[in-house]
Amino acid sequence: MPMHSYEVEVKSLLGSEENAEMLRKKMQEIDPASHMTSKNKQLNHYFIGGSMDALVKASEGVVSPEAHTKLADLLTQVTNVSVRTRNKDGQVLLVAKVSVGDDTSSNGVSRIEFEETVDITLEQLDRVLLGAGFRYQAKWSREREEYSCRGLNVCLDKNAGYGWLAEFEKVVSDEAELPAARADIDAVMQECGVAELPQDRLERMFSFYNEHWPEYYGTDKIFTIQ
Repeated sequence: MPMHSYEVEVKSLLGSEENAEMLRKKMQEIDPASHMTSKNKQLNHYFIGGSMDALVKASEGVVSPEAHTKLADLLTQVTNVSVRTRNKDGQVLLVAKVSVGDDTSSNGVSRIEFEETVDITLEQLDRVLLGAGFRYQAKWSREREEYSCRGLNVCLDKNAGYGWLAEFEKVVSDEAELPAARADIDAVMQECGVAELPQDRLERMFSFYNEHWPEYYGTDKIFTIQ
């Protein structure tokens, strides 16, 4: 059984509710079996700094023993990792994403992912990370609709700051499967008539939000960064 799974995730900036509705209809056209799998509200807290060794120690007893082994294996092998906490309709998760190749761990296309449900509150989990030397980078809020379409997981997110954003994702168990997964995503996006959000623009948006997140967190306010 593989220690880690790999995700390929490509984002498209939709902006308006009208564009989100057009994508919903397009998915139904290209795959009549396409359907919504879940709908939820999320709070996502991003962290920077901190000691990976300290996080491994602090998370012992917070996550399951099996998950702790996976996390320790992941964090002790890398230097560039995006660490987050999440509240998904009351379900609290510890999340870590590691870049594969030249992508960033925060917004990259190909990443190793770790997600584990915990039995403590979001505030308590945040304190575990803060105690391990991390500090807040930004807090995000969003409403998410998840769809299954042609073997992909497609998320339509109404994000504070960004507006509507689509994420086309495929998870594989072997790094060698990443190019084929990316090709599958590109094909579906082309048929749906949506364009990939360029990484450089996404990084500019991400940086702007990180600097101004208190103005947007928990609101419907939107900004535009070219």
